[in-house]
Amino acid sequence: METVWVLGDQLSRQGGALAGRRPGEVRVLLVESRGKWASRRWHRQRLHLVVASMRRLARELTEEGFEVDLRTADSLADGLAAHRRRYRPERVVAMSPMSWDGAELLARCDVATVANDQFLCSAEQFAEWAGDRSRLRMEDFYRWQRTRLGYLMDGDEPTGGRWNHDAANREPPPTDGRPWPAPLVDDLDELDDEVLADIERAVPELWGGPPDGTWATSRSGALARLDHFVDEVLPLFGPHEDAMLRDEWKLAHSTLSPYLNLGLLHPGEVADAAAEAHRRGSVPIASAEGFVRQVIGWREYVWGVYWLWMPGYRSLNALDARRPLPPVLRGGPTDMACVGRTLAALDRHGWLHHIERLMVLGNLGLLAGVAPDEMVEWMWSSFVDGAEWVMLPNVVGMALHADGGRMATKPYAAGGAYLNRMSDHCGTCRYDPRRRVGADACPFTTLYWDFLARHEDGLRGNHRMGNPLGSMRRLRDLPAVRERATEVLAMLDDGTL
Repeated sequence: METVWVLGDQLSRQGGALAGRRPGEVRVLLVESRGKWASRRWHRQRLHLVVASMRRLARELTEEGFEVDLRTADSLADGLAAHRRRYRPERVVAMSPMSWDGAELLARCDVATVANDQFLCSAEQFAEWAGDRSRLRMEDFYRWQRTRLGYLMDGDEPTGGRWNHDAANREPPPTDGRPWPAPLVDDLDELDDEVLADIERAVPELWGGPPDGTWATSRSGALARLDHFVDEVLPLFGPHEDAMLRDEWKLAHSTLSPYLNLGLLHPGEVADAAAEAHRRGSVPIASAEGFVRQVIGWREYVWGVYWLWMPGYRSLNALDARRPLPPVLRGGPTDMACVGRTLAALDRHGWLHHIERLMVLGNLGLLAGVAPDEMVEWMWSSFVDGAEWVMLPNVVGMALHADGGRMATKPYAAGGAYLNRMSDHCGTCRYDPRRRVGADACPFTTLYWDFLARHEDGLRGNHRMGNPLGSMRRLRDLPAVRERATEVLAMLDDGTL
């Protein structure tokens, strides 16, 4: 009998090597790797989500009538070898992996593969689209995706006459005290308890709050959250998608990324649901378009560039950033309100929305010069939707500009003024976003100007950096700012900022 090997981030009964298979035709293998568990300092909700979802799928397949070999081993390769010794399968087949190392492992272990179908644009299609373009722009890719897939289109033209409604989706945080839709929460069961006990015993370095039922670990739970988002949350999504509130961890974001990245949801059904909600009039075009852009545009663009530029993309460090991961990202104290509250939300939920990731945590890493590999490792292990293909382009390309501009046209650097405009953190912070020197100066403001001064030579040729660099050169107190930046970086390093 043939074996279908289901990897831990490909938990789809409907797709991959399981698609169309029936009980009795194939045996199913799932391997829990103790080496993978111990490889990073995982957020406990991240590790729980993956392991519980694997075990729940194994249970569902067994109930369907499949013979399932769910085993724990020191490594994926060891688990496969043990399965082969026990069952002598005619062939082992899996979906093409989600990572470069995974693809090399399957090739080394003589595992046949079928095409990866967890995206709407395959790596091969993306490479064909990229062709010999001198520059890859996400907006160009997104419009190509919209056109070929037909989302929010009226014939050959975009619905509403505009491709991109981002300008309508950058409003600052509302101050009216409005309630935001609460997430669905499931009761934990004996399987969750068992998984949590197993990972706590095996991995002493886990961190973060315990699972509380926010994150679904089954296909049915993920579908319920998709329905809830489209019906209750998506109508509110657009205008404030870039805003940050100290007392609200998700606002109107979908929080569907973990299920997309594990295969519990498919991007096609997610985009279909959003487009249909707009068609029937329950979701405004700016919200529907902004969300569809995240799903079929940005997410698939990140997937494409990962495969296009690997494996060399891992080692890029265009700004020569060498600073070790600062203690605050390991749970150390801080007086920076935006950083402290963002990390508190991450600790509790294992998830943050894209602006908190990019403009608070990523921005801090960029301005301080944190080493890209350390930032990638930390983000990969800290988020419930983390994976190498997600974090490498988002951190190396977007957050840290470590690829020198291959992915983003400019560094996403910002001072305290941006954070003050897009959040309500600054009003209760001991640091003043308007000040760049002195003990009460906002560290982001100080480090922003110092970052521009440090990298002036390298950024001078970037047309999008002309105005910021010009403003930096006109600062009369730039020497004092740079002196204060040295103090700020020392405080960041020793955990006293």
